[in-house]
Amino acid sequence: MPKTNVILVGPMGAGKSTIGRLLSAELDYPFRDSDRVIEERTGADIPWIFDVEGEEGFRDRETNILAELIEADGLVIATGGGIVQRAQNRELMHRGGLVCYLTASIDQLVERTAKDKKRPLLQVPDPRAKIRELIETRDPLYREVADLVVSTEKRSPRAVAQEIAERVRAANAISGH
Repeated sequence: MPKTNVILVGPMGAGKSTIGRLLSAELDYPFRDSDRVIEERTGADIPWIFDVEGEEGFRDRETNILAELIEADGLVIATGGGIVQRAQNRELMHRGGLVCYLTASIDQLVERTAKDKKRPLLQVPDPRAKIRELIETRDPLYREVADLVVSTEKRSPRAVAQEIAERVRAANAISGH
């Protein structure tokens, strides 16, 4: 069965939302950002959900939204950085589409997230150490679930989106979709 959704995974600051929007235009697929869907449904932002429900409560919401989104056909889905932590989510992504892991160096991730106060896990004294710790834990999980691994390091989001679109088209041509 051909994979029709494109699911973007990777750490905070890798460019999932930005590249996802561009990729959606490139492929002419609707775009969904799992974090934005959660915020729309709850009427609250992610930091508030973390404060009130804790990380576990947020992760439950994330799993439910992912399960719903992958039922669609032909979406570009940007996911939250920690979505790969649950085996259930990795299985959903594996079944739900072509998974693309966006990578970048620690320096790039720190630079891209430095001014963003909406990332609850980075509201710590040493965000660089936190990013390094998250990458060490999550990188093997991103690689486990990924069909494609694409670096966003010092590249324009448009160039990355075009590369992914070409690879998706090639994969769909091979699978006869």
